[in-house]
Amino acid sequence: MANPISMPSGAGGLMRYNEEYKSKLMFKPSHVVIFIIAIIAFVAILKIFFPIGG
Repeated sequence: MANPISMPSGAGGLMRYNEEYKSKLMFKPSHVVIFIIAIIAFVAILKIFFPIGG
């Protein structure tokens, strides 16, 4: 007869912190994507007009 194995109980790694937290800075995902594209374009323009090395 095998001995039953008792596993420790837990939340499975899932923790809930205050889900109703409201930040003063709220961004839509589309705004974040546009901001990242703007940064990439800005860096590309800098590389064209101010190349490093030569």
